[in-house]
Amino acid sequence: MAQAEEKESIGEVYVADEVVSAVAAYAAMETEGVADLTSYSKWADSLNINPRLYPRGVKINMQGSDVAVALTVRVKYGYSIPKVTKAVQERVVNSIQNMIGLHVTQVNIRVAGVNQDTAARA
Repeated sequence: MAQAEEKESIGEVYVADEVVSAVAAYAAMETEGVADLTSYSKWADSLNINPRLYPRGVKINMQGSDVAVALTVRVKYGYSIPKVTKAVQERVVNSIQNMIGLHVTQVNIRVAGVNQDTAARA
């Protein structure tokens, strides 16, 4: 059965690190309770880098087809931090594996703060 599913390769496909970062960022931002992504340092924020190419708050480490993701997020006030971060981890893993086909080895999340401007509405 596995042989029937195999297709003859017609070339190599390389996915840029920036694409993996963007997928992780979009997945995190789509998670309910996430206010925004923030960078690891003020120095990184000061760099004039297009955030669509290198989303701030996202770091990846690729080893072949394995990828480790580190995210720094702010959570909306009123949401459970453990529940939100678990949902982010699951969404990031699913998005990267389904969209790109890479194996996600870990998703580490640093919660940098709570954003009161985007509080949960009761």
